[in-house]
Amino acid sequence: MRKPLNHTQCVVLTLCWAALCFLVLTSTPKIDGPLVIMILISGALVFIPVIKSLKSRNK
Repeated sequence: MRKPLNHTQCVVLTLCWAALCFLVLTSTPKIDGPLVIMILISGALVFIPVIKSLKSRNK
């Protein structure tokens, strides 16, 4: 099993995701359903490993 992410990696990963979401949301002419679904799925792909890493580090 691989090592859990450290706090710096979690913060950098979260900030990169937030910056990309900001770029997508500001550059699109209108916010529609597929865009919202894409952001929710990308958030799940980013935050599930971060939360698992933080939980495993607390044990």
